[in-house]
Amino acid sequence: MHNNAVQLWSEVLSVLKQEIPAQSFETWLKPTRAVMLSDEQINVEVPNKFFKEWLLDHYYEMLCETLTRIASSQLRIDFIVGTTQASQIAEKIIAGISREKTPSEPRHKPDVYLNPKYTFDSFVVGPSNRFAHAASSAVAESPARAYNPLFIYGGVGLGKTHLMQAVGHFILEKTPGAKLSYTTSERFTNQLINAIQTRTTMRFREKYRNVDILLIDDIQFIAGKESTQEEFFHTFNTLYDAHKQIILSSDRSPKDIPGLEERLISRFEWGLVTDIQPPDLETRIAILRKKAEREIVKVPDDVMFFIAEKIHSNIRELEGSLIRVVAYSLLTNNQISIAVAEEVLKDAIKEDAHTQIITIDCIQKVIAENFDIRISDIKKEGRKKIISYPRQIAMFLARELTNHSLSEIGEYFGGRDHTTVLHAYEKIRKLSKINTKVKDLLTSLINKIETK
Repeated sequence: MHNNAVQLWSEVLSVLKQEIPAQSFETWLKPTRAVMLSDEQINVEVPNKFFKEWLLDHYYEMLCETLTRIASSQLRIDFIVGTTQASQIAEKIIAGISREKTPSEPRHKPDVYLNPKYTFDSFVVGPSNRFAHAASSAVAESPARAYNPLFIYGGVGLGKTHLMQAVGHFILEKTPGAKLSYTTSERFTNQLINAIQTRTTMRFREKYRNVDILLIDDIQFIAGKESTQEEFFHTFNTLYDAHKQIILSSDRSPKDIPGLEERLISRFEWGLVTDIQPPDLETRIAILRKKAEREIVKVPDDVMFFIAEKIHSNIRELEGSLIRVVAYSLLTNNQISIAVAEEVLKDAIKEDAHTQIITIDCIQKVIAENFDIRISDIKKEGRKKIISYPRQIAMFLARELTNHSLSEIGEYFGGRDHTTVLHAYEKIRKLSKINTKVKDLLTSLINKIETK
């Protein structure tokens, strides 16, 4: 265990300097400074609240993982703004030592520390996420009794991780002794591989099967990995049979995850499956107001409306856009205005608008033009290769370029069921890996679709 905050943080930064782009490191990590180290956490000073927000949004998990690895102990990171807070933090830690020595129910350290921002209080509820929020709240109030498992799915940056971790924070606050583990499916897989290689499989199993609450993000990435699916199948059964809460997130519903075993699909649907959709305009404005309120900055209503109207893709981009506008105004001594927002966000607005135009109708049109067939041919019955092959490519691209589920895609192709779409997707995906002509064709078609 390190006893020097500056040295420990310096080692963390040295590692991350090799792992992230140089410009990102120089901008966001180099200006940070460790000011206090205790058995539970390290306090890191940042230049201003916008740095704090950016680090929490973009680097918190990476920093925690690296810190834990170097310190050989799980430490929480607390970002503090400005030098004046350092002495206050020190006083609080010293004052709390006597209280911490009083015997009390031990607080379990999560496997990876939860992001302090992701609580129910900071989550903005709207029509697009109301049901998922209600389900998460119910699980937080009654773990393993309300909905088990709880499966939340939706696009990137819409709040799945926020809700999962909000449940974790709520349970740990309510029951400090609860054993909670939060991880991603990628980390679960990597840890399993390492356990097999080092012959520590039993320790790995104990780690994930001896918890009260298991939260796993991006579960779709275990698809196609036989050993990981086998291990998680037994982990799931152990926890479920012991009445322990399981919460999973994914970018799509269980039945729409290609390569996921049927026995896992079935178990994931035992509890409640709920989705999160992109927020509507009113919710986006509410999210921006909440963000500005939390950062104690005044942003004109017309600027809020402008950002909310122009950035549709996801909440992460929406909040990030507000931070960029406010930070730019502070750094350049300009008032926050629509003109400033237009200048700062011009690339983001262009990219966001670009992502909105890709529809299945557009994909079908490009495919029909490329293969010199009619759109109606793609939709109707027909097994001739001259029609079936373009149809399969269209289905593949619909799955890759839109947020539609397999069942929804099937509806666009003459009401075909999700298994037909899945078969087409898998066929083209495998072909693209072994056939360079198919890969080049897909690249060309995607370019045409994106420029439509």
